[in-house]
Amino acid sequence: MTWPQRMKWAIEYIESNLDNDLSIDDIAKVACCSRYHFHRMFFAYFKITCAEYIRRRKLTLAAVELLNTNESIVDIALKFGYKSPNAFTRAFRNMHGINPSNARKGDSSLSSYKRAFIPKDNKTGECMNYKIIEVPEFNLIGKSKSFEFENFVKSGPKFWKEYVRSKDYEKLIRLNNGRPCPITNSSLLSAYFPKENGKQDEFLDVLGVETSSRDRLKGFETFTIPSSTYAEFNCTYKTSMKTNRYIYGSWFSSTGFERDDNKPDIVAYFPIPFRPMNEMCVRWWIPVMRK
Repeated sequence: MTWPQRMKWAIEYIESNLDNDLSIDDIAKVACCSRYHFHRMFFAYFKITCAEYIRRRKLTLAAVELLNTNESIVDIALKFGYKSPNAFTRAFRNMHGINPSNARKGDSSLSSYKRAFIPKDNKTGECMNYKIIEVPEFNLIGKSKSFEFENFVKSGPKFWKEYVRSKDYEKLIRLNNGRPCPITNSSLLSAYFPKENGKQDEFLDVLGVETSSRDRLKGFETFTIPSSTYAEFNCTYKTSMKTNRYIYGSWFSSTGFERDDNKPDIVAYFPIPFRPMNEMCVRWWIPVMRK
């Protein structure tokens, strides 16, 4: 079973149920993976979140129904999962630029978001070095924030940019005085924890430092990172997101490794003195299961 096959099954399931309530949990089951891993893989393959893809496809088909049927706007709204005409009108206008009633007249341009397809050959031609390592359990102390995949690209960097200017952040980095720690060999880390029991597309983002203590410190949270097998990738801050998309969009497919669910992705930062932030070295640890 390959990842292109899994994504194909997921798309077929979505397209067959656009006029029903779609659950990310159910779609992930069709793709034979966890909800968290499915979100990452879907975004890597299609450059759009699953929730946004579903929203755009529903509104594309809703426009077709308005033009080709005599169903009421209320019935069409309900058919595609909108509980009120007002909510449907707002969403429709955001995508198509006009209200449903005006669209029905048939004299305006409407947007169309095409169905996603998996290329027969999903190879990108990219090559990236990696190594498989064993990492023992360690503790992480820092600040956490829950995000949805839908809004993380915009709200995540903004939140952390403000946080690193705060006094709490100054206290955090003083815990190790900027020195590399014994297990991660880094002075600053991010961890992305799956939240399988949270909202459909939610995860927990933690910015912190490795610590040898489990003691609580006022203003911070402590997390235990379980021992795990990791795939390690190195890049720069500028290419960090591109690297992550490569990992989830190509590397898993080409190697056959499976993600070790419920364990976090770990990012380590290695600033270079007197060099721009974009040139900072970054290391990804992705939890995997050996074949």
